[in-house]
Amino acid sequence: MLTFGASVMAEAADRWVSDNLATYVRSGPTDGYRIVGTLQAGQKVELLSEQGDYSRIRAEDGSAVWIPSRDLQAQPGQAERLPALEQKVAELTEELAGINDTWTARVQGMQETLDTRKALIDELQTTRLSLDSQLSAAQADLRTAQAQLGDENNQLLMRYMAYGGSIAGGGLLLGLLLPVLTRVRRKRNDQWF
Repeated sequence: MLTFGASVMAEAADRWVSDNLATYVRSGPTDGYRIVGTLQAGQKVELLSEQGDYSRIRAEDGSAVWIPSRDLQAQPGQAERLPALEQKVAELTEELAGINDTWTARVQGMQETLDTRKALIDELQTTRLSLDSQLSAAQADLRTAQAQLGDENNQLLMRYMAYGGSIAGGGLLLGLLLPVLTRVRRKRNDQWF
């Protein structure tokens, strides 16, 4: 009785029989009490109190019996948790598939954008090469035209110099001949007087 009085009264709480055993329940809190039944692994029970290495529980049928405390666990058994875990796995698998589809679509969109930009870059490079060749041709034409213009300027300058020289030579010749001719004429005119 003294031992029973020293038992710690626990609040009523749900517990489950461990998954790794099928255990016997006793009529008292020691191995000396007789076995009054068995509980299946994972079966839900209600914890009423604890005394030493034993716990007093209420089974699903309503009977209050004693079981070794090591054979109880605070979480549902695997048989009870398995459907919830399978449901969670199914939800996560579906969510992962959705994420995978989303990322696949995003990657495909990025790839299409990348392909479009690459095509645009290729087109711009082709245009730049074409413009570079046109610029080179235009610069060559400009150099040729500048050379021709320089030659024409030189030829024109030479013509002006030739015309100017001709005019200057003719003027000089005329300047030298005119006084001589006018003297000769005066002399002739003088002879007639």
